[in-house]
Amino acid sequence: METVPSLASLLNSRRVLLCVGCGGVGKTTTCAALGLAAAMRGKRVLCLTIDPARRLAQSLGLDSVAAEPQTVPAEVFAAAGLKVPGSLTMMMLDTKSTFDNLVYTLAKSAEKRQRILDNQLYQYISTTLAGTQEYMAMEKLYAVKDDPAYDIILLDTPPTSHALDFLDAPHKLVGAIDSPAVAWFLQAFQTSGSMSLNLLQRSAALVLRTMGKMTGAGFLEQVAVFITEMNELFGGWRARADEIASALCGDDVAYLLVTTPEPMSIREVLFFAQRLKSQGSAPQAYVVNRVHNFAAPEASDRDIEVAVAERGLVLGADAVARIRTAGQHEHRLSEDDRIHLFVLDEAFDDSVAVQPTVVRVPDFPGDIHDIARLAWVSQVLAPLGPAAHGAVLASQTAGDVSS
Repeated sequence: METVPSLASLLNSRRVLLCVGCGGVGKTTTCAALGLAAAMRGKRVLCLTIDPARRLAQSLGLDSVAAEPQTVPAEVFAAAGLKVPGSLTMMMLDTKSTFDNLVYTLAKSAEKRQRILDNQLYQYISTTLAGTQEYMAMEKLYAVKDDPAYDIILLDTPPTSHALDFLDAPHKLVGAIDSPAVAWFLQAFQTSGSMSLNLLQRSAALVLRTMGKMTGAGFLEQVAVFITEMNELFGGWRARADEIASALCGDDVAYLLVTTPEPMSIREVLFFAQRLKSQGSAPQAYVVNRVHNFAAPEASDRDIEVAVAERGLVLGADAVARIRTAGQHEHRLSEDDRIHLFVLDEAFDDSVAVQPTVVRVPDFPGDIHDIARLAWVSQVLAPLGPAAHGAVLASQTAGDVSS
């Protein structure tokens, strides 16, 4: 009997699951569906997400996913006919508040902390600087990783161009501030709290004067004050970055690479897999979303007419021809997906004792905009068993009929 690929073992054995992939491949839905699958197994689940679609939040009985933890009401599950002995809590990453909390943790005094928080440059870096979101996603994960309120934590990683920037974000952000260029700039700032250009070469002084004319001398003062204050945090910040990087490689962490059958998405996810291997880690699973799997039936026109009649449908005179054309189109898409995914299958290293799990999620008709459809996806990813799967499918069918 063929075993259906499942992610259930990861839900049962790992503390942290990171859903990784480029934008538009269904990471957020995958993360939420896995969270639901874990909650249906009795686990207390926290899903950290970046920017969930409003319809997905509403499907969970929430107006929106906020920066504060929100637990999905039990009556939402009950209304869908789902038995969920655990809990599902959603939280959206708030880059600014996460950065603020880091400053609160590392600053040595309330006065120093407030000077940093009020600084104009800090306010820019904590909301806009490239790499900040990726770093803060890891910081937030690190902050809640050992929270006893949750049994498992799932992170919907930021959609980056190569889906791997968050691995380097902690050290990159520290290095961007603690760099030779910044050290050079700091020389112009005296302990009196004012800019002094006579310490630098004429060319350097000219650069700072020009910047001052464009931005105002007050801004340069803000830059220098910020760097001075942040210098005191670097020791703790560097140590924190090292701890986060180490935590990402722990035995209780699993990497779940999410893709679609599109060639570009597959290339991205294979590139990320290589990046993980270069760090001594490896992806534990792949999820391939929106897979077409349709074998064109050898049905006669009469067979199609009977099938239409059995469903009580009244269609036009050309219905049979259109149904046959649609089936042929779906079959071509299925063949394309099969060829594209062959590249993914061939990329696995046969020398590795434990091969990653690969779960293919069918191309679901319509958006995942209600709890029944999310439950259907969760049962594809990590089925509980025939009884639970049947209840979910019945709930999905009822939802389809009502819509």
